[in-house]
Amino acid sequence: MKKKDLKILLVDDEPDILEIVGYNLSAEGYQVITAENGIEAIKKAKKHHPHLIILDVMMPEMDGIEACEKLRTIPELSDTIITFLTARGEDYSQVAGFEAGADDYITKPIKPKVLVSKVKALLRRFKENSQETPNVNLGNLVINREEYKIIKNKKEIVLPRKEFELLALLASKPGKVFKREDILDKVWGNEVVVGGRTIDVHIRKLREKIGDESFKTIKGVGYKFVV
Repeated sequence: MKKKDLKILLVDDEPDILEIVGYNLSAEGYQVITAENGIEAIKKAKKHHPHLIILDVMMPEMDGIEACEKLRTIPELSDTIITFLTARGEDYSQVAGFEAGADDYITKPIKPKVLVSKVKALLRRFKENSQETPNVNLGNLVINREEYKIIKNKKEIVLPRKEFELLALLASKPGKVFKREDILDKVWGNEVVVGGRTIDVHIRKLREKIGDESFKTIKGVGYKFVV
């Protein structure tokens, strides 16, 4: 997929942010769509099916956390990357963002060139993962990487993109212990700065949706998938 075909939905209630960030992303060749609040973001996401959504947290009418949660319930957007871009840098705010289904969390202020580099890293991983082997079959669990679908006991489960990629990684080699640093590198990429707690949040979400018995914590090392 060429850069000019990649669509980014930029959501912020500050016109200056929309203008400056939008300009820099457009200058890189991306298609940029803008929205000023969560409600407008959901409408435009349904219409345009962006590859990446950049969300502010504090917005009128519907904040970014609620918008992210609602976006993650839309099947057509299951493969869309969502990252927050916000001045809220507190740990609890970041955890809330990841629990809502975000793939990354970027704090302001940030230089436009650095932000563009992070966007490139996120979208590069999108293209890499879209070329992976399509299916993993594990008894009653089927992982379709091509369509970003999870089927368990013949029922489809909708997962946010990073939860899907984390599951696909662990399930690609059942019984193998994946170290935390390897998980961060393969799922988030070494260009994207996230903490180890991010993995824990995503594993907890997967346990709730797929089953606690499928994931085993290896204390001080990482995680493995158990069939």
